[in-house]
Amino acid sequence: MEKRDPANCRAAILFQGYNCPMRSTRRQFVLSSLPAAAATAANKLPADGPRLLIAGLTMLDGRAQFDDTMNRDYLAHLQQGGADGVLVLGTTGEFSSFSVRERKQILESAIRHKGKLSIMAQVATPNLPETLELLDHAARAGAGSALVLPPFYFKNPSLDGLTAFYEPVLRAARVPVYLYNIPQLSGAPISAELLARLSSHEHLVGVKDSFSKTDAMLALMGQFPKLHYYTGVTANIAANLAAGGAGTITGSGSYFLSETLAIFEAHRKGGDRQAAQTSYDAAARAMAGYANIPASKFAMTLRGLKESACRPPFTTLTAIEKQALKAKLT
Repeated sequence: MEKRDPANCRAAILFQGYNCPMRSTRRQFVLSSLPAAAATAANKLPADGPRLLIAGLTMLDGRAQFDDTMNRDYLAHLQQGGADGVLVLGTTGEFSSFSVRERKQILESAIRHKGKLSIMAQVATPNLPETLELLDHAARAGAGSALVLPPFYFKNPSLDGLTAFYEPVLRAARVPVYLYNIPQLSGAPISAELLARLSSHEHLVGVKDSFSKTDAMLALMGQFPKLHYYTGVTANIAANLAAGGAGTITGSGSYFLSETLAIFEAHRKGGDRQAAQTSYDAAARAMAGYANIPASKFAMTLRGLKESACRPPFTTLTAIEKQALKAKLT
């Protein structure tokens, strides 16, 4: 049985501060309606400028067990293609389909094979004790930063409840922490009100927003100019860069790496970001109509990698689906 350190054992006590879910309001799902404030780009960027991070796939063998060798080859492909880093066990990484023990194994493999890639670990679970355990493991294993979803399953928790969840996380953190806004799946938005409560914590450095439309994204960037703001909405990449954002953490970047990189290259060289964005959008439409994770895993075979299995509730594409998608992508 795995031994847990005292910091993780204390999580059970901290968890008692979590409040019961409250009645939802439409306003909770709006990041901010305030106009974007004037802010310099420098204080919204990581130290090395805007970055292209891939929301990584989790590579599984034919028995749907994690495969270290496949993961090594996958990370090498991303590095060679020009990615700056990888988010391990995000939504695209099927994090919710793995045990705590497996999640530790997967992260350790990514750090072992990262090469020059930076590693961000998504550590959240629906409960605070295991979230703290995975956060501690991420720091000890050598992850550069952590991404933390709000507690999920209970939808629309109160602002007090979300604060009670995140404050122990931020106090315990030994790596920079990003909050993950994806309320269409988590059922709990990262609102401007929540960020206002948490922004004084030294380890809170930014947001990954996989929900907001462009105007809402720009408004939040203006309201919290010191936070690094990554977009997970691929249609927002050019706008994020133009406004001095931190860049993107994109699931579709595994396959459309060169198209995504072209937006960054246009930005860095003073070229036409929007033209590159339009080209990316056109290419990415090939994936429409397919479940994203199985389609992405099959698409990687067209880049020369071995096809990864999926964990339930996902299943691999059928032979007919593969044939149709291959025709679109090639």
